[in-house]
Amino acid sequence: MFSRPSRKHGVGPLATYMQVFKKGKIVDIKGMGTVQKGMPHKCYHGKTGRACRVSQHAVGIVVNKQVKGKILAKRINVRTVHIKRSESQDSLPKCGKESEKKKEAEEKGTWVQQKRQPAPPKDTFSGRTGGKDPEAPEPVP
Repeated sequence: MFSRPSRKHGVGPLATYMQVFKKGKIVDIKGMGTVQKGMPHKCYHGKTGRACRVSQHAVGIVVNKQVKGKILAKRINVRTVHIKRSESQDSLPKCGKESEKKKEAEEKGTWVQQKRQPAPPKDTFSGRTGGKDPEAPEPVP
């Protein structure tokens, strides 16, 4: 759970310490095993919350936790090494542009695809052989 990936043991990169967190921003909690100070409890590992307090080395986060039949808003303090900015809200501006396209299409009386579509397959291409005949690869005997 808190173990580091292969070949990533030891002191973490400085970029993790240089992150700027602001009050009200959404963050993901992921405990880093190399730093035990300010580590979140294992039940908060992988959770997403909102920053409510910011200090020099730690951030107070409001996280939803299920306790029996209820969901409680818990406030926890986590060192900045164990959190990162959440990318869950990055697609919102894109959705706003799509809704503008929908309004324009309604005015024109046309239809616009609104659902997110998977990436199409890559186009085919032909390689250059430089005037030579292409060779089929064969295993070496």
